[in-house]
Amino acid sequence: MQHSSRRPVRGARTAALLTAVVLATVTPATAAEAGPSGARAPAVPLRVATYNIHAGAGQDGAFDLERTAEAIRDLDADVVGLQEVDVHWGARSDFVDEARALAETLDMRVFFAPIYDLDPATADGERRQYGVAVLSRYPVLEAENHEITRLSTQTPDPVPAPAPGFAEVTVDVKGAFVHVYSTHLDYRADPSIRSAQVADMLEVLAADRGPKILVGDFNAEATAPELAPLWQRLRDAAPDGGGTYPAVDPVKRIDLVTVSPDITVTGAREVATDASDHRPVVTDLRLHRRGR
Repeated sequence: MQHSSRRPVRGARTAALLTAVVLATVTPATAAEAGPSGARAPAVPLRVATYNIHAGAGQDGAFDLERTAEAIRDLDADVVGLQEVDVHWGARSDFVDEARALAETLDMRVFFAPIYDLDPATADGERRQYGVAVLSRYPVLEAENHEITRLSTQTPDPVPAPAPGFAEVTVDVKGAFVHVYSTHLDYRADPSIRSAQVADMLEVLAADRGPKILVGDFNAEATAPELAPLWQRLRDAAPDGGGTYPAVDPVKRIDLVTVSPDITVTGAREVATDASDHRPVVTDLRLHRRGR
């Protein structure tokens, strides 16, 4: 769990994001790959998951990124939104670039969207980054790191301000183009920052056309008042799902997959694993081939 800032400024595109990692992406589908288009085209299945990976540490507190990768592999998901991702962040994760390491291990594309981008710990070290990411088996056509309201955990006496770390990718799923967003909302008991973040995210979503999937660690249950505006635009994919936090004997369902009304949900479940302090949620969806 973690974090928190104000007003979404449309972030720079992938090419301008020096702190973002995109592996094997921006590979537009050929006409043959795209297949038929339009409302009458067959629906396309897509499995989407969300997982707060706790920087690679399990419920036992031990860092083991191989265990994290195995937990993600077991989901057999096409697209996975990740939260609490370290990139050369510190000793807790052996200064590993977790986004790149997971993508390479799982043979998936990745877009990493840092919330924090700090100076190296040593003169010859890499920049220390922490944020969210999206893994994808399918081509990523565009990627963007948006700003939303946050209350920094890295500065003394923080005030709500815009900060990055709201990831968006446009994925080509066999000719069906879908926007996937990965988020991590503020963890504090005061819901005001989360309320501002919800408003910011909805403003970002409103600027995009076509099917949308928003996943993440919301640090609030679906029934929380601050999340109510989401349900005017999106649907909870697992309204009857079990708890996701803590991973062992969960008491809260705060990790959510949400979808726009034009996406069909055919299944959803949380997965019991102690590879993080959260449980992942995996959903089976169906998309229609329509333009972006």
